[in-house]
Amino acid sequence: MVKGLVRAPRSYFIEGYAIVSSDGMIADADGTMDALKFDADKQYFLASLDAAAAVVHGRHSSERRLGAARSHRLVLTRRIAALARDPRNSRALLWNPAGASLEVALCALDVPHGVLAVIGGTDVFGLFLEIGYDSFHLSRAKNVRLPGGRMLFPEVRHEVTPEEMLASRGLKPGPEQVLDAAAGVTLVTWSR
Repeated sequence: MVKGLVRAPRSYFIEGYAIVSSDGMIADADGTMDALKFDADKQYFLASLDAAAAVVHGRHSSERRLGAARSHRLVLTRRIAALARDPRNSRALLWNPAGASLEVALCALDVPHGVLAVIGGTDVFGLFLEIGYDSFHLSRAKNVRLPGGRMLFPEVRHEVTPEEMLASRGLKPGPEQVLDAAAGVTLVTWSR
């Protein structure tokens, strides 16, 4: 735990899920993730989302999968004052963190406990870096570079890696797992 950082107990766990390029990007400059799509990582990611109580993402980030509409989800947006039902998905709630706390949003979503799977984008990952991840599942595609791409966390200089940001928030790395040796894709789970 980071010195001086005290977290109140909560009944849910915040878990982040991201794959980054060797230079720490979650997408290219146009916002596409095509270069970061690998079957082994996708299987791990989707299995994790299936076990989550709710999925949290921004307006432009989501996963396309069978059953995704059945998941409870919080969709972060600045287009509303606080909370609103998503007109396209009865199990989704639009949430502006400036107008409502996470706890209020989870109550309105009727998800008082369980795993919240945070899947991006950059601003969403940054918000939950401030709120406090319980764990972060960071995949890395070591053979992919995306110069000028979108960084995992906002306001991070290129000299600071995602791993350094997670460590600065009190998370510690577990063992590296190889998801796809030929493609150079690995996974490290960072936990408190």
